[in-house]
Amino acid sequence: MKKAYVGGQAVIEGVMMRGPEYVATAVREAGGEIVVKKDRVLPLGAKYPILSKPLLRGMVALYESLVIGMRSLMFSAQVAGEEDEKLDDKEIYITMAVSTVFAAVLFLAIPTYAAKFIPGTGSNRVLLNLAEGILRLLIFLAYLYGISRTKDIQRVFEYHGAEHKTIYCYEKNLPLTVENVRPQSRLHPRCGTNFLLMVVIVSIFVFAFLGWPSLWERFLSRIILMPVVAGLAYEWIRLAARSDNSLVQALVKPGLWLQNITTRPPDDSQIEVAIAAMNAAKPQEEYVRG
Repeated sequence: MKKAYVGGQAVIEGVMMRGPEYVATAVREAGGEIVVKKDRVLPLGAKYPILSKPLLRGMVALYESLVIGMRSLMFSAQVAGEEDEKLDDKEIYITMAVSTVFAAVLFLAIPTYAAKFIPGTGSNRVLLNLAEGILRLLIFLAYLYGISRTKDIQRVFEYHGAEHKTIYCYEKNLPLTVENVRPQSRLHPRCGTNFLLMVVIVSIFVFAFLGWPSLWERFLSRIILMPVVAGLAYEWIRLAARSDNSLVQALVKPGLWLQNITTRPPDDSQIEVAIAAMNAAKPQEEYVRG
């Protein structure tokens, strides 16, 4: 028997928690009340068992996280008073599409184009792929640091810290109270920050097997293979979350260090919101076979 996983995401003035059966988004509205939206979810892996197999489940998890995360983010914006009109499904998917294009340009197109300008790479395919990977990593780190300097994002990162602390409290079987949540660590191995960092690192090795074709071939191959990269990164995160091996834990450290940027210490009111989301999302049967 193992503890049923509950994951989460920080949103605007709130936290989304996702359990095996329910997704709950708790948001503190302008008047101070906590509004909770709870929805039943049926993972694609439960509907189509083949999608729960290794590698495939990582691709599916990435897709589901993007869709559910975007819906929760839009809900939080409405409740927190930052959106006057409810966005329909079409607008949500357009927003996701624009974000995807931006990410593809910033993290795929720019690094693979600029790698050839790194001194010493010449026409060496190994060095060019390595340079591209290093550039992608530097852009990723610079992006995180840059957005962390903005006041609004700092507020979201505080809720991110509250999310992690609450998940730790749940995983330790402690009563979900502010007093129990407050002392927990805000650095968690199953964090999306760890996942994104692993995507960047795994991509270096996966793309290295493709050689160094034309710019468009490189760009398209990276887009096509990104689900494979995500699947491998997902399996690594799952392993790290379950393993006590010293080597595995040492390799997880960079992702935990990075969370010092993407999480901040929350106040008690933010912890209360995270607890409300957890109470709504956690399963009745907290242990599952496996």
